[in-house]
Amino acid sequence: MKLIDTRIPDVKIIEPAVFGDARGFFMESWHAGKFAELGLNLSFVQDNHSRSRQGILRGLHYQTEQAQGKLVRVTSGKVFDVAVDLRRSSPTFGQWVGAELSDENYHMLWVPPGFAHGFYVMSASAEFLYKCTDFYTPQHEHCIRWDDPTLAIDWPLANGQPPLVSGKDAQGKSWQEAITFP
Repeated sequence: MKLIDTRIPDVKIIEPAVFGDARGFFMESWHAGKFAELGLNLSFVQDNHSRSRQGILRGLHYQTEQAQGKLVRVTSGKVFDVAVDLRRSSPTFGQWVGAELSDENYHMLWVPPGFAHGFYVMSASAEFLYKCTDFYTPQHEHCIRWDDPTLAIDWPLANGQPPLVSGKDAQGKSWQEAITFP
C-alpha cells in the first residue's frame, strides 16, 4: 500500500497493492494495521454505497456536528472526486483538491473531517463506496454549490454540459455563506 500526497497535505490518495492474473484481481481496500503504518489511524462506523450515471454530481457535502472523515473509492466506473478545506485555521483553507478514482486505477481518497466532499461521474455509470468516521446526521448536513465562483473547481464536465444535481444540492450555499470550522 502506498500513500500519495496531494496539494492539500491532509488529503491523501491511497494506492493499494493489487494482485491480478487471468482470473481477476485481489486487493485489501481496508486494513487498520497497514493504514496505521501509513500514519492514518482511522476508525470507521458507517459504510455507504451509491450508484450514479454519467453527468451526476453529488456534493459538496459536509456536517458541522459529527464531522465525517471519509475513505472513498470507486468499484465500477470513473469519477472526479473533490475535497474542499473548510478549516479556518488551516493554511489551505478555501482550497480544493481533485483526484480521478476508477475501477482501473484502484485509488482511494482520504478526506479528513473538516472538508466538504463531492464527486462527478465521468463514465457511463459509477459505483462509489465510502467508509465514514462518524454517523450521518441530516440535521447537521450542509452543502456548498458545486459551481461556486470563489472555489472555481475545475470539474471535467462531459461535453461541457452542466451536471445533474439533486434538489438539495441545487440549493447549496455559496462559499461566502458556508459555515466553516475553526
